[in-house]
Amino acid sequence: MKLSAVVAAALAGLAVASPVSAPEGGIAKRATISKFAGTNAYWLPFLTNDNDVDTAFRAFQAAGMKVVRTWAFNDVTSCSGIYFQCFSGGSATINTGSDGLGRLDVVVSKAEQYGIKLILPFVNNWGDYGGMDVYVSQLGGSGHSSFYTDSNIQNVYKNYIATVVNRYKSSSAIYGWELANEPRCSGCAMSVITNWASSISAYIKSLDSSHYVMLGDEGWFNRGSGSYPYQGAEGVDFEANLQISTLDIGTVHMYPSHWGESYEWGNQWISEHAAACRAAGKDCILEEYGVDQDGDTRTQEMTKWHNTLASQDGMPGDMFWQFGLQLSNGQTHDDGFTIYNTEGNFQSLVVDWAATRQ
Repeated sequence: MKLSAVVAAALAGLAVASPVSAPEGGIAKRATISKFAGTNAYWLPFLTNDNDVDTAFRAFQAAGMKVVRTWAFNDVTSCSGIYFQCFSGGSATINTGSDGLGRLDVVVSKAEQYGIKLILPFVNNWGDYGGMDVYVSQLGGSGHSSFYTDSNIQNVYKNYIATVVNRYKSSSAIYGWELANEPRCSGCAMSVITNWASSISAYIKSLDSSHYVMLGDEGWFNRGSGSYPYQGAEGVDFEANLQISTLDIGTVHMYPSHWGESYEWGNQWISEHAAACRAAGKDCILEEYGVDQDGDTRTQEMTKWHNTLASQDGMPGDMFWQFGLQLSNGQTHDDGFTIYNTEGNFQSLVVDWAATRQ
């Protein structure tokens, strides 16, 4: 999800079978994944208190969350505070210290302790926590699209991927790697992102063939007509990208209220993607979704979405945006979609639903 602001001081074992029917040497192509319910908690690596990280993972475990998605990126141009990669003078330095990837180390360690799996995206399409445009502005690119096509930018990005993958690929906590959070290339030919996704997913597989690789896209269709999610305007062709052999699982996001659609339309979005995934012979994850209204509306609409998910083959995993709880410095970020574990509908929308996805 695109975050409207970075929260200063930002503010978890998957009994899912490890990649199913994997042959020796790697994941089976078009593998079937086990059912799970999970969540997003992008803020985990930016917590400065290890006890807060522990509190979060205990809460995830208590709620039945099997997979948690969190940011494995934090790109800056000022080397201060918590950062993972600092850009200066046309180059990038990866921070492996206690205020860098050391913070992600804590998250991975706690996930191992609590038997929770992680999905880790390597870069953000958006400006929060750096993003693709930091690479572009600092490494001589020209416009957002050059992130995907400029060889120097891609070499720096691949170097960062190699550092993170090699650091954690032996961890029992890794569910999968994600190329980016919500990659888009507005106005670009579909081949730009498809070619990039094919190249980078193959590169990740060369580093680690034992974990899932995903694109991290929102699931835009390229059908040339219809409403915004079907027009291909963001340079993403969900169905074409499902054909990339080195992408193991499809990803789908869903925010009807931000896309000019009704909440009821969300049931159609789920069904259409499940059908596309079945046609491609791959399972998919609804890895971000939410209702930005509290109370009865959220309960009613998300319950309908859950019923649709339960009736579909092809989308056995889902991860709501986003998990909320109280930590030592206050509540985690509320962007309107957050469901706090103190809310009245948390039991039905999170805990009870997770119990059906075992």
